[in-house]
Amino acid sequence: MRFLFVLFVVLPILEMWLLIEVGSLIGSLPTIAMVVFTAVVGAALLKQQGLETLTRAQQRLNTGQVPAKEILEGLLLAVGGALLLTPGFITDSLGFICLIAPLRQGLIAFLLKRGVMQVHAANFQASSFQATSSGFANTSGADSSTGETAGRDPVVIEGDYKKEE
Repeated sequence: MRFLFVLFVVLPILEMWLLIEVGSLIGSLPTIAMVVFTAVVGAALLKQQGLETLTRAQQRLNTGQVPAKEILEGLLLAVGGALLLTPGFITDSLGFICLIAPLRQGLIAFLLKRGVMQVHAANFQASSFQATSSGFANTSGADSSTGETAGRDPVVIEGDYKKEE
């Protein structure tokens, strides 16, 4: 509850105060130009970092690994992009922390250490299942009725699906 109070009441008041202070020092047009400039730079950085993260995620999926780190990076990239589109210098600073790779990775490490975010990656082989017109076919040699594999732990994939008619 305290977080929401800070987010929706205190942060906008601080942003307005800081914009007024900067505007009184350098003028209103340069202040507006700085806010627009950070949004443009942030959008370009978001695009570049987003494509790099997406490429790494696809590479991990292609090797049969769960892209847990890339998913967390994608989440922080989305948050950072939203913060940069919000006018203000405080939100821009927080947005750039989310968009600059070394700072983002440090933030992820901090959040994981504090237990704010958790990663649970199950062992799975993407090559064990093949998409078919009626769903997924097991190609790993596992018994599809029990999920048992010879000498290996069973593969469990949780999810929901909706059959299109």
